[in-house]
Amino acid sequence: MEAAKLGTEQASLQITGMTCAACANRIEKGLNKLDGVKEANVNFAMERATVTYDPKVINVGQMEQSVQKLGYGTVKETADLELAGMFCAACAVKIEKTLNKMPGVTNAAVNFAMETARVEYNPLEVSVDDMQKRIEKLGYQAFTKQEQTDPGERREQAIARQKRKLLISAVLSLPLLWAMVSHFAFLSWIWMPELFMNPWFQLALATPVQFYIGMPFYVGAYKSLRNKSANMDVLVSLGTSAAYFYSLYLTIVWASQGGSVHHGPAMYYETSAVLITLVILGKLFESLAKGRTSEAIKTLMGLQAKTALVIRGGQEMTVPVEEVLAGDIVLVKPGEKIPVDGEVLEGTSAVDESMLTGESLPVEKKSGDTVIGATINKNGRLTVKATKVGKETALAQIIKVVEEAQGSKAPIQRIADVISGIFVPIVVGIAAAAFLVWYIWVNPGDVASALEKAIAILVIACPCALGLATPTSIMAGSGRAAELGVLFKGGEHLESTHRIDAIILDKTGTVTKGKPELTDIVVDHIDERSFLRMVGAAEKSSEHPLAEAIVSGIAAKGIELPAAEQFEAIPGFGIRAVVEGREILAGTRRLMAQYEVQAEQAFERMAKLEEEGKTAMLIAVDRQYAGLVAVADTIKETSRQAVERLKHMGIEVIMITGDNERTALAIAKQAGIDQVRAEVLPEGKAEEVKKLQAQGKKVAMVGDGINDAPALAMADIGMAIGTGTDVAMEAADVTLIRGDLNSIPDAIYMSRKTMGNIRQNLFWALGYNTLGIPIAALGLLAPWVAGAAMALSSVSVVLNALRLQRLNIESRTN
Repeated sequence: MEAAKLGTEQASLQITGMTCAACANRIEKGLNKLDGVKEANVNFAMERATVTYDPKVINVGQMEQSVQKLGYGTVKETADLELAGMFCAACAVKIEKTLNKMPGVTNAAVNFAMETARVEYNPLEVSVDDMQKRIEKLGYQAFTKQEQTDPGERREQAIARQKRKLLISAVLSLPLLWAMVSHFAFLSWIWMPELFMNPWFQLALATPVQFYIGMPFYVGAYKSLRNKSANMDVLVSLGTSAAYFYSLYLTIVWASQGGSVHHGPAMYYETSAVLITLVILGKLFESLAKGRTSEAIKTLMGLQAKTALVIRGGQEMTVPVEEVLAGDIVLVKPGEKIPVDGEVLEGTSAVDESMLTGESLPVEKKSGDTVIGATINKNGRLTVKATKVGKETALAQIIKVVEEAQGSKAPIQRIADVISGIFVPIVVGIAAAAFLVWYIWVNPGDVASALEKAIAILVIACPCALGLATPTSIMAGSGRAAELGVLFKGGEHLESTHRIDAIILDKTGTVTKGKPELTDIVVDHIDERSFLRMVGAAEKSSEHPLAEAIVSGIAAKGIELPAAEQFEAIPGFGIRAVVEGREILAGTRRLMAQYEVQAEQAFERMAKLEEEGKTAMLIAVDRQYAGLVAVADTIKETSRQAVERLKHMGIEVIMITGDNERTALAIAKQAGIDQVRAEVLPEGKAEEVKKLQAQGKKVAMVGDGINDAPALAMADIGMAIGTGTDVAMEAADVTLIRGDLNSIPDAIYMSRKTMGNIRQNLFWALGYNTLGIPIAALGLLAPWVAGAAMALSSVSVVLNALRLQRLNIESRTN
């Protein structure tokens, strides 16, 4: 109460990362220094900050940013809600605005096409139950995944209800439509039962359509107006009610005058009934079409195995795949899907991994190899130890990324949201103005004529198509991209990718296979076997792909490797290790210079190897040059084709690597890349991105290693090769799960096509309204025609978006 009197509010933040009371004091001081913060108290034991603040000066999000800048974190949770009852984009905008105004909600995004809401919130300030109640107060329904285990089932039930209502509405409206048709002189030859012309009969048919079939529009309009907003329900309710009640008035007047059937006035019951029927028909088509936009998710989910054969307590048992635990031993028979991600313990087989990698040839698997859930075991029996289950499997992660991308908003959607938010009040104003103009000036005193124009305007202007324009394209585009092995993390990345005009490619593991082999050994004044034994022991501790190649090549010669007593990786230079008391240096010319090793006699041979595209490493033992080893990492078969496609799309391609210039140039020449940045340290990759951005270019960085993460984060679009590390994929905006460079032009192609599709949708959606409203105002559009056009606009937008799902893969160079 005191805070409220002072015009302040109180917020609680759950803090993470505090290790002692000093941390709490630091956060407390930092929060108290912020403008607008009246008082901040941090409780170290409860890991909680309580802040009294002036909401006019500062918000909770800014406080959270301050805490993060101090090096700590704040607890945020994300809720995914299934929504029911939305009729148009204005409904989605209203729910989104309401959620974003709730205390504790950091960000809320409502997707009208998917009928979902994703809310990021502080669990100390607000609960999911609070959000649901607030949404219900607006006149809609919200379900959590626990409450609504199968959203598809709810959608099917809703469609079944729509079909039933449409059938009733159509049966009741058909005689009214028949009666209306008879008014046209050129159709006067059509037989017309006298009963159909009776106003009381027309009233009996129109009333259940208006108040039973049309009741959701009245309920929605009431709740919308109660919350000081307006949506499609308001437009439909106003338009149909005007027609119905004016007809009712004419019926009462006619009856009071003892009128006959033959001399009854022209009624407008058919206008209200047919409009409601057409709106329901349009929503039904829209629902059916929207269901098809999520086909990609359904396809991915269909790849999952349903059951698994596990060994528990010495017994084999079949359990649902959801019940498999990490560490379980799973048996996979020939022809079966591998149920979870895991490691092969026993058996050999070939596994079809095409669903993930796009590689048509099966991959040989033996003990120690990893397998991925949903891939198919072809010909052998495998015993697999489950390492990742449930939501942790590769396929589950892919499905999660696609779902999040489909549920997110592209920046271009803000245009539609802004227009939808103010559209309905403007349309009501235009309709009222048109009614007055026709009633006072055009046809003075003719209520029927003026009312008809106003109704047509109200109906043609429903902003449904505008709200569907962007999300349906995002859903269809991101789903199709996933089928091509490209995962966009959000709608904003799908939109931004089409602007890319420069691509930086990491060399190792991106342009090349990333699995080099030991090719050359040159020794100087030392026994080769001893030399290889020391080099192998030193490199054994390194995780670098080149080190693994050297170790594998030495092990293949049957040389046993001792453990290194000391090991140090020197990024961009090489390694330093101590093996059996002797110091081993392996790396570049710069590493030798740094430790004052005289290795000039090897430079000529080293240069020759590098010109062949091999990576040569100088070796020194106890600061004395001892020899060199060379490895070759060949380019991927598709790299040259992908680079040609990128150039054809007008994109500048640059290769970047920590390797020496000669090796880099040799690889670049094979791949058809003209620009090379060699001998670049990990932190230098991000600097190269900055340099290109300073030239006004929109830059994409493509990499697969931990040392690529800073550059991936710095780039306008970061693309991680899916066969790379989790760190790289976490830092990236787009994941190329197949490890094929052709996925880069695929990503840009899908982005360009999706953005083109969105622009088409927005053009047609706005075109319907901007052209339809003046045509209706001029009296050139009958209300029932306006209703048909409005329904058609929504359906056409969704069908246009669905074209993205049928994009021809062979024409991707466009």
